[in-house]
Amino acid sequence: MVITAALVGAETTREQTPYLPITAEEIAEDAAKCREAGAAMVHIHVRTAEGRPSQDAELFRAAIRAIRKRTDILVQVSTGGAVGMDVDERCGGLTLTGADKPDMATLTTGTVNFGEEVFWNPRPLVRDIAKRIKSIGLKPELECFDVGMIDEARYLAKEGLVELPAHFDFVLGVPGTLQARPEVLDFMIAALPEGSSWTVAGVGRQQLPFVEEAAKRGGNARVGLEDNIYLSKGVLAKGNFELVAEAAKRARAAGRELATPEQARQLLRLG
Repeated sequence: MVITAALVGAETTREQTPYLPITAEEIAEDAAKCREAGAAMVHIHVRTAEGRPSQDAELFRAAIRAIRKRTDILVQVSTGGAVGMDVDERCGGLTLTGADKPDMATLTTGTVNFGEEVFWNPRPLVRDIAKRIKSIGLKPELECFDVGMIDEARYLAKEGLVELPAHFDFVLGVPGTLQARPEVLDFMIAALPEGSSWTVAGVGRQQLPFVEEAAKRGGNARVGLEDNIYLSKGVLAKGNFELVAEAAKRARAAGRELATPEQARQLLRLG
């Protein structure tokens, strides 16, 4: 079972939790602790020194270099960025090459209401990002907030922009999108292209329970401060590593072995 730690995000703030990592060093320190706790991959956004969401390539470079100095964990960069960013800004992490190139990048395949805002992903923009990911030799994690986004991945495959089977991430529980319920998860699994792998990211209080739902179904799970700041009701996680440790505990209790980064590379077909 691959556990991914979503360390930063674009929405969570230091006002909500003082444990949110912001600088490259803070991100790297938390990433190393997540690796020790059982995570095989980190999903990262980056922030300015003031804590504002950014997709600046140099901020990604600094974070990736700091992570790789400390640990062998896989690094996945976001191309979602923050609501309102244009496509070039969102793709800052895709401009890195050589030793700084990430191991994977996300690709959201449709537009959704995102709380009171709109996460804007019209089809031409999705294809633009897919082409950029493919051009640098990365495999996408296809982020799906609704089941129609899985079907859109099939269109992308027909156009030669992604390869099937692929790896999908079901993000469940964002207000305005599919909510985190077991029957929803089963519906999305049933819609997958044959042979594809999947991760589920439950948002808020459903994050840790959906680690168990994923474990029972043979899937993978994403946890972290991007999507949930609480270890239990009213108790702030003192870092992403605490959420990873709890996820690892629940996965093992369900009889799942935790993937190492190298095993995750194979399971997710990253080459």
